[in-house]
Amino acid sequence: MSVGQVLLVAVLAVPALGAVAVAATPRDRAARLVGAVAAALTLLAAVPLVFGGRGWFGWSADAPAVRPWHQLDLPWVPGLEVRFHLGVDGISWPLVVLTALLTLLCCGYTVWRVPGGGNGRALVALLLVVEVGILGTFLALDLVLFFLFFEVVLLPMYAIIAGWGGPERRRAARKFALYTLFGSVLLLVGVYVVVAAAGTADLVTLTGGAGLSRGTQLAAFTVLALAFAVKSPLWPLHSWLPDAHTQAPTVGSVVLAGVLLKMGTYGLIRVAVGVAPEGARWAAPVLGVLAVAAILIGSLVCLAQADVKRLIAYSSVGHMGFVLLGVATLTATGIQAALIGNVAHGVITGLLFFLAGAVKDRTGTGTLAELSGLRETAPRLAGLLAFAAIASLGLPGLAGFWGEAFAVVAALQVGGPLWTTLGVLAAVGGALTAAYFLRLLRQVTHHRPSPAVGQVGPGLAGAELTAWLPLVLLALAIGLAPTLVLGVAEAPVDALIGVVHR
Repeated sequence: MSVGQVLLVAVLAVPALGAVAVAATPRDRAARLVGAVAAALTLLAAVPLVFGGRGWFGWSADAPAVRPWHQLDLPWVPGLEVRFHLGVDGISWPLVVLTALLTLLCCGYTVWRVPGGGNGRALVALLLVVEVGILGTFLALDLVLFFLFFEVVLLPMYAIIAGWGGPERRRAARKFALYTLFGSVLLLVGVYVVVAAAGTADLVTLTGGAGLSRGTQLAAFTVLALAFAVKSPLWPLHSWLPDAHTQAPTVGSVVLAGVLLKMGTYGLIRVAVGVAPEGARWAAPVLGVLAVAAILIGSLVCLAQADVKRLIAYSSVGHMGFVLLGVATLTATGIQAALIGNVAHGVITGLLFFLAGAVKDRTGTGTLAELSGLRETAPRLAGLLAFAAIASLGLPGLAGFWGEAFAVVAALQVGGPLWTTLGVLAAVGGALTAAYFLRLLRQVTHHRPSPAVGQVGPGLAGAELTAWLPLVLLALAIGLAPTLVLGVAEAPVDALIGVVHR
């Protein structure tokens, strides 16, 4: 096996073995440390995947849309022609690294603080199992394997919400499970339609349509897009998200918003658009309208929210709307906007949920009406919250700017009355995003300290700074040097757009 193949296996095997080791370690704190070490080793295996092979400079627009830097292709179920086919390229690698990083930060955070409701050992083991499912989804190049990894996430995420969440955690966990199961059924139907018609589950072969008839592509895209819309979630299939975020523990919210939602948008790009390009072209105007509806409705709902975590959760609906708008344009600029928007949202919203959890842990409340004057009692925490909110509203120079700006530019580039209108309305949604985040900051950080905030001390724990600082630096780095994401994705995106429009 080549070094790249070893790394592909290690990225999945290390967290899986780490989960087993955590469960087998009798002492709770020692088990949490073992989990953090396993997550760190996974990140160390994920980062070097960018090197070797042809690298991103070896691509051309004539190359296949899926041409992995490294791949492992082994027979798995020969009778059904299902293969254990893994690979990584410039579209999936940033999400792989983001998943590994956020899992490490969450496991490290759990070493310091375990949320109420259960022991830390079980929580860390579940986080590692979730990591295996998410990483496998991003690495799978066989549709059946993709579906299986997609489903691995469901039960452990349900257990995290139900076991360590807030007072309404069981209701929120059931809602999450029911919605996700609905999406899973649709995904299974879509996978069956494609595999039965094409005679193969290989994504490299299937990208571009693989000879699928127009009717098959339309049906497949419709079912697949609905399945991924549930997971993303995209409006109007988003109603499970606010409850799940509000009730989930801090580390659960970080993983849920940071990377689990990206399984849906990644699947939309890699599978739905890649496998059924005629269906994508046919549905593009509808997707664009739904995307802008998500941006505007999500922003307006945020303006009416009274809970910090719920506001951040609804903001994800708007941010995912910008991602969908980029995908719907079916242009290189739009897909790039979706990819960098995915990564930026994971970094910034992960930081926001860490900070929201810190505020709630210190004050005992997440209600906006009970929070004011944080800058007077905890100026460093207030400053970090302001940084994360400003990054999320899309200030130029920070990570959140590029995805939103490129999505609007892509819509205007497509042109015509519909797309020009959608681009303008999306820009209005960006202004509304600024409005609700500035409202959040005015309420939480300004005025005289409320009774709940008045008891908060100015200090920050070392574990908190260790978990938050990488996300702050990444938000700055991606904002100042977007080529960190766009550079590795440029050639595979050009190749994908080439097969979509041929």
